[in-house]
Amino acid sequence: MHFFDIQRLVLLAPPILFALTIHEFAHGYVALTLGDPTAKDQGRLTLNPLKHLDPIGTIAFFLINFGWARPVPVNPHYFKNPRKGMLWVALAGPVTNLAVAVISALLTKVVIVLASFFPATMVLAVLYPIQKMLFASVWINLVLCVFNFIPIPPLDGSRVLAGILPAHLARSYQSIERYGFLILVLLMFTPVIPALIMPIINFAQNLLL
Repeated sequence: MHFFDIQRLVLLAPPILFALTIHEFAHGYVALTLGDPTAKDQGRLTLNPLKHLDPIGTIAFFLINFGWARPVPVNPHYFKNPRKGMLWVALAGPVTNLAVAVISALLTKVVIVLASFFPATMVLAVLYPIQKMLFASVWINLVLCVFNFIPIPPLDGSRVLAGILPAHLARSYQSIERYGFLILVLLMFTPVIPALIMPIINFAQNLLL
């Protein structure tokens, strides 16, 4: 592994791990507030990344800029309104990633201001790597946010759509879930998904930075 590969790994690993972890934690936390203790009971209501990481999904993020964690278990039977409950649980992950992207962008601006008060050696050794990491955090969290809003099972967007469709249409739509992962994988090998989400991600990044 070259030096620049190691440097890239060091800069990307923390924001990737945090983005994937906070995404799943948000799902579990909202589920708990709505009455479902499943994630908590299984030790998944934690910010420990080791509890959430999917090895293949994490490696994929480094290789193809898309990735995933192990989904937090949710039991909608605990919710007073299972369909609406699942909608709020599904929204929690991407919305949390969007919030982290915004916070990361604000912190980036803070670091840029701070750089003018410190000697160049400290800026290069400490502040510049932090700035690069925050830039990466903006990008990674925007990718997770927008990608997960695609309405293809098992992505969060499918749960959101099922929650707002009329009940009979939602049932028909959810019947494709057994094929959802296969559809998603096949689309990943085409330009369709990048063509759909990259303009949104780039627009949001330019807006934030």
